[in-house]
Amino acid sequence: MPATGALVGLPPVIGRDSRILVLGSFPSAASLAAGHYYAHPRNQFWPIISAVLGTDLTNIAFAQRYRAVRQARIGIWDVLGACRRTGSLDAAIRDPRANDFSALARRAPRLRRVLFNGAAAARQARELERLGYEVRVLPSTSPAHAARSLAQKLALWAPALRLDDEPG
Repeated sequence: MPATGALVGLPPVIGRDSRILVLGSFPSAASLAAGHYYAHPRNQFWPIISAVLGTDLTNIAFAQRYRAVRQARIGIWDVLGACRRTGSLDAAIRDPRANDFSALARRAPRLRRVLFNGAAAARQARELERLGYEVRVLPSTSPAHAARSLAQKLALWAPALRLDDEPG
C-alpha cells in the first residue's frame, strides 16, 4: 500500500500475447493528470512508437494508442507503482515503491523482452533479468533528456521494439 500522500502510478497496458514490455520510471505530472502514459506533448515515446509501427498514433485517443501497441504485442508499464515527487524529474523521486513484477509470467506468458525507457527505469533491470527476460536500456523519451535527437533515439529504439523472429 502506498504511503499517505504518495503519488500512485498507472495500471499496465499489456496483453496476454505481449512479447515486449516498455518500462518507464514513473509517470510525469502531465501523464498522471491525464491518466495516460506519455501524455506530455513533448515526450518522444508516441512519435517513436508511431514510426516503428508505421502509423501515426500521436493525434488519436489514448484508448486507440493502447489498442495499437497491444496489437503490436507491446506492453507499457513503469518500474514504480508509487512514490513521492514534486514535479516530474526522476531525480526528485522519494520513497519509491516498485511494482510487483512476479506476476508478469501469468499476465503475459509470451513476454520475452523488457525495454527500459531511460537510466532511472533501468535500476530494476537485474530483477527483470533474474525473472528470465531479455533486457535492454534505451535512451529516455522524456523531453528532459535532450542529449540525443529524435532520429538518434529512434535508431536505438526501433530494433529493440522488433523481435528477431518476427517480420518488420
